[in-house]
Amino acid sequence: MARLRVGVLISGRGSNLQALIEAAADPDFPAEIVLVVANQGDAGGLAHAKASGIRTETINHRAFNAKQGFEASIDATLRGARIDLVCLAGFMRILSSWFVERWRDRLINIHPSLLPAFKGLDTHERVLASGTRFSGCTVHFVRPDVDDGPTIVQAVVPVMPGDSQETLAARVLAAEHRCYPLAVRLIAEGRVQIRDERVDIVGAMPPAEVMMFNPVG
Repeated sequence: MARLRVGVLISGRGSNLQALIEAAADPDFPAEIVLVVANQGDAGGLAHAKASGIRTETINHRAFNAKQGFEASIDATLRGARIDLVCLAGFMRILSSWFVERWRDRLINIHPSLLPAFKGLDTHERVLASGTRFSGCTVHFVRPDVDDGPTIVQAVVPVMPGDSQETLAARVLAAEHRCYPLAVRLIAEGRVQIRDERVDIVGAMPPAEVMMFNPVG
């Protein structure tokens, strides 16, 4: 069976990209990373891709007079590479509705919170300011609204006494590196079904009972 062809859009260091590359290095992983597109030539993730022999492209948004042209160039590059699934991995540009709809249900993102809580930027700062006991990360299908769309995978991360933005971010990032490859695997295996803007995972069996306490009593 042919592996799912994945394209990844990045803007920076590409740690989630690296997690995807490492997962796809397993011959039994049902997807392969065939293209990485950055909107900045100095994006660190480009080095990860090149080291793994993955095709890279830089499409600088500053080279275009309008957002439409920038996104049209990305769209053409993805289509030219016969991409089945697009992963946003630290891609710091808000995509237009037309682009999102063109790639509807084939475009996913990861966000460092338990969506729909704490959408947008400065996530860890806002989590700590809120006093909530838990944070986490979410992999979701992309919709035109920012950080919106059906949830595929989530992980819960405790907020610990004395956490800084940096320590919380590191704990959440470790969870992201597990969640993103899992979401791609589930999609590639055909186990993800969207019904009424909710995701069902074929074959998923919830535990009989889950109890989580923070702090532990």
